[in-house]
Amino acid sequence: MKTRLGCLSKKSDSYSDFSEFLPPAHETTARCLKLSTDEVVRWSESFDHLLAHKYGLAAFRTFLKSEFSDENIEFWMACEEYKKIKSSTKLVSKANKIFKEFIEVQSPREVNIDYRTREKTKQSLSDPTPASLNEVQGKIYSLMEKDSYPRFLRSKMYQDIVNRAHAQGQRRSV
Repeated sequence: MKTRLGCLSKKSDSYSDFSEFLPPAHETTARCLKLSTDEVVRWSESFDHLLAHKYGLAAFRTFLKSEFSDENIEFWMACEEYKKIKSSTKLVSKANKIFKEFIEVQSPREVNIDYRTREKTKQSLSDPTPASLNEVQGKIYSLMEKDSYPRFLRSKMYQDIVNRAHAQGQRRSV
């Protein structure tokens, strides 16, 4: 993924924290050719499009990391994983982990939620179901959609990705 986005960014080294999401280096050229301008521009059409696209999500995560505010997307992703759990034992374990990491006051990656939501979530997690985190996840989603997402679209990082995708598309059509 870094190779795809890195080749689209003028300062690929400035987005070096993509490395954990990326394919091996030998796939660089092929990856660069596959990310179309339409795909990249579609990320700006809706927040859902951005999050649903593997490389859009990675770019957004990297942007948030660069702003030291990646706890919201990490929480959202943890909730997405949580919803897929079928085992009640694993559900309890994951619920506790998410609570301790993101929801509990003074947790390492505390998300910004109001007292009522925090308490309601805490109560809901006393007997967790796959839907126990839906409300708090929805609040964090809305916060990102209204705050972080518009900043991402205005960022130099996103503009560089669009410009590089466009330039590569022009070269391919010549």
